[in-house]
Amino acid sequence: MRIIPAIDIIEGKCVRLSKGDYDTKKIYNEDPLEVAQQFEDAGLQFLHLVDLDGAKAKHIVNWKVLENLATRTNLRIDFGGGIKSDEDLKIAFESGARQITGGSIAVKEPLKFTSWITAYGSDKIILGADAMDGKIAVSGWQEESDQEIGTFIEDYVEKGIQYVISTDISKDGMLEGPSFELYESIQSKLTELKLIASGGVSSMDDLHKLKEQGLEGAIVGKAIYENRVTLKDLSEINA
Repeated sequence: MRIIPAIDIIEGKCVRLSKGDYDTKKIYNEDPLEVAQQFEDAGLQFLHLVDLDGAKAKHIVNWKVLENLATRTNLRIDFGGGIKSDEDLKIAFESGARQITGGSIAVKEPLKFTSWITAYGSDKIILGADAMDGKIAVSGWQEESDQEIGTFIEDYVEKGIQYVISTDISKDGMLEGPSFELYESIQSKLTELKLIASGGVSSMDDLHKLKEQGLEGAIVGKAIYENRVTLKDLSEINA
């Protein structure tokens, strides 16, 4: 299982929210590059970078942060937040993203999102399936749709999607454990899916349990910043 540390960006700074609520913003570092280099120095290879300003503005905002991290580390970055147009997508890839994550666009403009899968390949495009009470949420989690998460993912698997990052919003930033049951439910129907857990990781025990479930990866954010897990432990989980 891949361990994927997370950096969320507001106004160029490394922050975390709770349950996607912008009013809960806590700044952990003024310099995202410093944080990314710490991840790399610990032997981690991946990074989940989220443009929270972009998610709110509905277009890419912090592409310069992406470019800086991509050019000054060797981390393999997946980037999301506010990617709504072909131009946003182009900027993200040109700024160094290895993969991009689309959530709201996949709900609101499925034809466009499907065209991206076709144009760039399913190894480059990740489906963001973020849910509240089992229903997909969009626009930086500010809106809830009427789409059930399992059906939503199944529809996109039929369209060629391979990678899915799924967040149970009620768990995000709460340090109360991931949504194990949600992931088990998705995996039971879609056995070939490369499912990445996000939200709620609070300990190494959580990560070992996710690994036992056979997930492709796990995104770890607040647990790192609140010193619930160490970078050394994270780098050794697959050893």
